[in-house]
Amino acid sequence: MRLLCFGDSNTYGYDPRSYLGGRYGETVRWPCLLAERAGVGLTERGENGRGIPHREYQLSRAAFELTRAGAVDALTVMLGGNDLLMEPDFTAEDVTERMEVFLEYARRLPELAGARILLISPPAMRPGAWVNERRLIHESGRLAELYGGLAARLGLDFLRAPERPGSLDFDGVHLTETGHRLLSEAVLPWLLSVRDGHPLF
Repeated sequence: MRLLCFGDSNTYGYDPRSYLGGRYGETVRWPCLLAERAGVGLTERGENGRGIPHREYQLSRAAFELTRAGAVDALTVMLGGNDLLMEPDFTAEDVTERMEVFLEYARRLPELAGARILLISPPAMRPGAWVNERRLIHESGRLAELYGGLAARLGLDFLRAPERPGSLDFDGVHLTETGHRLLSEAVLPWLLSVRDGHPLF
């Protein structure tokens, strides 16, 4: 069984403590912890700064990233934070519209035809070095409800990323080592249900 995790810097494992933008090791990153505990193969497709692919050229590039490892059985998607950070006055509704375009496109790819897809809403931002607008905190906090509704409409699985003290670093955006562990633990029951052939999560 193969798992593919598609996302931004929080899937890549960006370590904000590093001045040059280092990466957490495999013993810390949530996709690696998750795959190891479930005993499945893993393809990591996290990229720093990635927004939700929604334009044609972005979707084509995403298709390459999603399919170059071949068919997968389980796909996680956690995106949306960068869209709020990079687009002035963007709302959670705007982000969700982009996500719907992407998911509709992705699930039509032949390599994902048999995959269970889990949409994860990223942790709501907190005041920090990267977060100095009330809009960012408010709108990121609304993504979970809207993503949950989107997943239900599309027949996909949904998970709200854990939001506990200590899960986000000083910048208010990126996961700490604790945050990575908590997220891996939250996703694990879903992945086990896919691995063991249970239809419901």
